[in-house]
Amino acid sequence: MKPANATRAALALALAAGLLLGYANRDALSTDALSHWLAAAGVWAPLAFIAFYAAATVLFFPGAVLTLAAGALFGAVPGSLYSLVGATLGATLAFVAARYLAADWVVRKAGGRLKQLVEGVEAEGWRFVAFVRLVPLFPFNLVNYALGLTRIPLLAYAAASFVCMFPGALAYAWLGHAGREALAGEAGAIRNALFALALLAFVAFLPRLVRQFRQAGIRWIDSGSLKDRLEQRDRPLLIDVRTTGGVVGPLGHIPGARNIPLEELPARLAELERSKQQALTLVCRTHKRSQAAALQLKQSGFGDVSILRGGMEQWNREGLVVARESNS
Repeated sequence: MKPANATRAALALALAAGLLLGYANRDALSTDALSHWLAAAGVWAPLAFIAFYAAATVLFFPGAVLTLAAGALFGAVPGSLYSLVGATLGATLAFVAARYLAADWVVRKAGGRLKQLVEGVEAEGWRFVAFVRLVPLFPFNLVNYALGLTRIPLLAYAAASFVCMFPGALAYAWLGHAGREALAGEAGAIRNALFALALLAFVAFLPRLVRQFRQAGIRWIDSGSLKDRLEQRDRPLLIDVRTTGGVVGPLGHIPGARNIPLEELPARLAELERSKQQALTLVCRTHKRSQAAALQLKQSGFGDVSILRGGMEQWNREGLVVARESNS
């Protein structure tokens, strides 16, 4: 067995053993048990908790329980910060493990709907990460591994996770802190409990807010992903919304692109009626005209509309194939 394959096999076995061990001891996880363990850690308790949270995330322990415990043990603000750092570190470790163990296999085997999903995630990049972090309906632990199977850059993944997990971390840590105060009979318990409930209400409202934003928004695709899609059987319909002069200008056009200038689009929507169920990708010099065209198409009932990020300028910068002849 090659050294790289042996390392992967060892890592997979270690991960599987950790998952089984974590599942077998899931009932031992409690605030009291954590409290005793952290008390023994002394001044290193915050770092110990962060490390434990990261390992627990990799092993599919429920993050909400740990964040509640952090609020109770460390206080609302420190607890939310320690939980956020631990969750981000754990999510990053799971992401890297999935990418190292299975990414090559997915690239070889992915097809059909799975391939479309991977391409869609890669097209939106950190925006997709932000969405799944803000919407708590998605299974946090599973998403960490799933996103590792895409080509989202690690730094963008980690940064978007850290920023967009903050509201939930603060809400749950504050709730844990309020619960600890209530049990101790402290005077500020009611005030902190009401504030925690307000934070939870805000987090609960986020899915609706994010969905509305995404429905109003437009999907983007980078040059490399578009090139890959154009080489597949289910290639999107490519619409170049520049004027005819722009299409035959120095930037050229992508072979196979159909030229429908933005100004003519409203009058020519009937030509695209048969393509309403097909994926459409819009191209212009940069992407400003494409944004305007995408809004028109969305309002006219076209569902799968994406924009080439950076337009033909970016396409040319990456040295991809262009045509110079007239696109009639």
